[in-house]
Amino acid sequence: MSWGTELWDQFENLEKHTQWGIDFLEKYIKFVKERTEIEINYAKQLRNLSKKYQPKKNSKEEEEYKYTSCKAFQTTLTEMTDYAGQHEVISENMTLQITAELTRFVQEMKQEKKSHFHDGRKAQQHIETCWKHLEASKRRFERDCKEADRAQQYFEKMDADINVTKADVEKARQQAQARNQMADDSKSDYSSTLQKFNVEQHEHYYTHIPHIFQKLQEMEEKRIVRLCESLKIYAEVDRQVVPIIGKCLDGITKAAESIDQTHDSQLVIDAFKSGFEPPGDVEFEDFSQPMKRTISESSLSNSRSDGKPEVKFGSKSKGKLWPFIKKNKLMSLLTSPHQPPPPPPASASPSAVPNGPQSPKQQKEPLSHRLNEFMISKPKIHCFRSLKRGLSLKLGAGPEDFSNLPPEQRRKKLQQKVDDLNKDIQKEIDQRDALTKMKDVYIKNPQMGDPASVDQKLAELGHNIEKLQQEVQKFQGWLAEVEGRLPARNEALRRQSGAYESQNTSAVSNCAQDRESSPDGSYTEEQSQENEVKVMTTDFDDEFDDEEPLPSIGTCKALYSFEGHNEGTISVTEGEVFHVIEEDKGDGWTRVRRNEDEEGYVPTSYVEVYLDRNAKDS
Repeated sequence: MSWGTELWDQFENLEKHTQWGIDFLEKYIKFVKERTEIEINYAKQLRNLSKKYQPKKNSKEEEEYKYTSCKAFQTTLTEMTDYAGQHEVISENMTLQITAELTRFVQEMKQEKKSHFHDGRKAQQHIETCWKHLEASKRRFERDCKEADRAQQYFEKMDADINVTKADVEKARQQAQARNQMADDSKSDYSSTLQKFNVEQHEHYYTHIPHIFQKLQEMEEKRIVRLCESLKIYAEVDRQVVPIIGKCLDGITKAAESIDQTHDSQLVIDAFKSGFEPPGDVEFEDFSQPMKRTISESSLSNSRSDGKPEVKFGSKSKGKLWPFIKKNKLMSLLTSPHQPPPPPPASASPSAVPNGPQSPKQQKEPLSHRLNEFMISKPKIHCFRSLKRGLSLKLGAGPEDFSNLPPEQRRKKLQQKVDDLNKDIQKEIDQRDALTKMKDVYIKNPQMGDPASVDQKLAELGHNIEKLQQEVQKFQGWLAEVEGRLPARNEALRRQSGAYESQNTSAVSNCAQDRESSPDGSYTEEQSQENEVKVMTTDFDDEFDDEEPLPSIGTCKALYSFEGHNEGTISVTEGEVFHVIEEDKGDGWTRVRRNEDEEGYVPTSYVEVYLDRNAKDS
């Protein structure tokens, strides 16, 4: 079937139909574009979702991901990121293989369609011109025939009239002959024009128009085939990522199957095991006899006759044993283990700042008085992190040997400290080796540098390594005592038990005195709180580590380099630019952020701060 033979007279309709085909193809291109945008947005939302639920660095969340269930969830988040990547691949492939190709094809179709219909209109104009010429020749032949007929009738009339002169008759005869000759010439011209028109018309309807319409038909069929191929590509693009998406889902399934509830339960034991034995039976206290009231000596362990150290803590209420007392949130807040950042060069020491440690007399005051004094002395604290920092400065950290912790937890802390120190030693050794090689190069090639220039740094590194090794030996000694590697294991246990007893002696004695003086045998909570402030907890960190990142209130530029070795600080290099997230509160420190995850304190004197007025006003 050919458009040229079947639709020779449908020029206008074919023009509308081919235009509709191009419009439909552009409609399909628009559909694919919107699909790619949906895929991109979906992938972006999936990535943001995975990032939102990823554990925050240096937070309690990161510690929780040691459990297999949390690891499986983290694997799920990672697989979802890969899953999102496949949707990005879908969008990219559809854009390249469908949208870009079809857009170029549509432009070519428009140009081809324009060319074909231009040729068609030109052919129509030519046949219309031939038709007009034929009509003019026909009208002229008709007019000449009528005039020749009138001239012949006039001649016959003059020839029949006897009153007309012979000259007039001859004139009428010559005029009739002339008109007849003109009619014959018009007839010949009309005949010739008609034959020519018929040839042109035959060429138009059987050659030119069919050829043009055939080109249009081929163009339209090519458009249909291209659309068909694009639909197949549309499905194939999705089909290509199905195996990878299946692998992502298989990874999630495998992660779920790797969850080990027994292992997680053992991790809970390892994390919270104290190493103490359960308390023995509570002895009967006979209050019916008029004798001194005594305190039971078996609240934590069996009697001293068993050869085990006796430990007893004061309690807030009667009848509760200390391992099961729920610590007050305020007590854990006041005993934060976080160390404050070191003071900057030429800056006042931490004890000189408003949050410095209090006088020893202050420990005798009630807990509420201490908290009230702290809140008054630091009125500018505007976030929980600043509050935690101030409290850490006020109360200080726990004992260096972690003797305030139960044996099992103490052993883990000491082991972790030893590992960290060994890592620091290795770093110092690597630096020393690098400087030694540099010095050897300087000795062999003096033009490259002065060998004596690195002697001071080498001496400093040697001193640091020696100090760190001494620290390692010290902590290894404590660790050996805890693990029982040294003969003094029992003595270490006694010292540890004695440390707990010394922390609670005042509480026990005060409890006994209060029971003697109080009608119902109870004792005040204020003295118990004075004892509990010595127990270091981390509930404050648990409460506020999950807060949202602070917004930027300006920028700053480092004037000098600073090595942030202490906890809470951040290393900077000269000329580096940061975001300011907390102003100097009067202690000589400014809190900055390098990127989304790395932040800390730097000395205010080391940076030049540019605060945002809008952020500062708000």
